[in-house]
Amino acid sequence: MVKIVSEKILHEGRFIRLIEENGWEYIQRHNCTGIVIIAALTDDQEVIFVEQFRPPLKKRVIEFPAGLMNDEAVDKEESIFEAAQRELLEETGYQAGRIVKLFAGPVSSGSSADIATLVRAFDVKKIAEGGGVEDEDIIVHTVSLSDIPQWLKTKEQEGCLIEPKVYTGLYFLTQSTA
Repeated sequence: MVKIVSEKILHEGRFIRLIEENGWEYIQRHNCTGIVIIAALTDDQEVIFVEQFRPPLKKRVIEFPAGLMNDEAVDKEESIFEAAQRELLEETGYQAGRIVKLFAGPVSSGSSADIATLVRAFDVKKIAEGGGVEDEDIIVHTVSLSDIPQWLKTKEQEGCLIEPKVYTGLYFLTQSTA
């Protein structure tokens, strides 16, 4: 067990704080309790992706719908399932009939305290436009399972980055029948 000898907040911003602990620097979110990532497959065997510009990378990124749990926009304590349903609807306009937790783990354990939970959304139906809230500029893509490898390659050639968790989610979409 590592003993914490010193812990100091180096900077506190609106969404994150930079902490130094025993000489190690990392970031910690102080406006949420975790991250939820939603792997969703439509009845037509199409996977739901989002594409959005990510300022730290200065590029558009292909991702699964995702978001913060219990962030400052939410006025009550919410479960993983409520956060997943809210984020899926906000970002994509889809609603899930059922959501199953697959697993949780660190996002970038060397630099961040973030823990993400990957969920699988079943029985998804389009009920709204999606596209995000406020200053989000989200493009929703639905891609046939069989077309995904070529589609991802094309998106990379267009200059997009592919979030590595996409590949983990795709594995579970093709394996999970829960």
